[in-house]
Amino acid sequence: MVNIKNFVGDNPNIRALDSKGPFTVLEYQKDLSVNPNTAMLAYYCNEMNIRKRQVLCDLSKASVTTHAGAMQWMLGTVNATTGLKGVGDFARKVMRGSVTGESAIKPEYVGDGILVLEPTYKHIILLDVSEWGSVVMEDGMFLACDSKLQHKAVMRSSFSSAVAGNEGLFNLCVSGNGILCLESNCPADELIEVTLENDVLKVDGSFAVAWSNSLEFTVERSAKTLLGSAASGEGLVNVYRGTGKVLLAPVDQRPMSTTLT
Repeated sequence: MVNIKNFVGDNPNIRALDSKGPFTVLEYQKDLSVNPNTAMLAYYCNEMNIRKRQVLCDLSKASVTTHAGAMQWMLGTVNATTGLKGVGDFARKVMRGSVTGESAIKPEYVGDGILVLEPTYKHIILLDVSEWGSVVMEDGMFLACDSKLQHKAVMRSSFSSAVAGNEGLFNLCVSGNGILCLESNCPADELIEVTLENDVLKVDGSFAVAWSNSLEFTVERSAKTLLGSAASGEGLVNVYRGTGKVLLAPVDQRPMSTTLT
């Protein structure tokens, strides 16, 4: 029998932002662990919605797979496994990790206890993968997911699309029925969800956070001719064509430090 005090429910400084499947997103309203040297920084961070966030995983609802090193503490009957199903599975995961930049071995947590992940200053986005069919995400966004979901590396439609679009050649794709937990530079309130039905979306820059694997990704001129592209001032654009969803951010998805000091 375990009793947790001063955490979710009885701590006014911790608020639950969202909850889906086994995941609950927690946000600390103020950073109280400050000293005179860091008080001013903490104040302005709070004013600009830069706050510590954590993910609480209820393993009694589903087993959870996380990014390597994401666990902070766990409570109750919880067992951590590698999720490996043999030498062949290990080789595939190492290969997938080498091309996507994600950790090759993602720990899986099973049991009926509680798992709490490391705090981050990034925003936590929960997606129901069944509503997307499959989700392809930008490098470094994966945090955790329902262990029932399948992982694979997907290649861009062409080498030129990766180079010209200033993107990687491979991305991590997650498919199946379950909840996916992403780390984003932008809050969910600012993300735009575009649903395409045999249509096309053109984006000038790395603003796409995630998209359905059913969509064809290419890099094309913004106009039909070189002269038209030059006149528009846009040049090359990222094109998502077909049927599926795209999650767009209002700012370029460049890396942002999440180191807690």
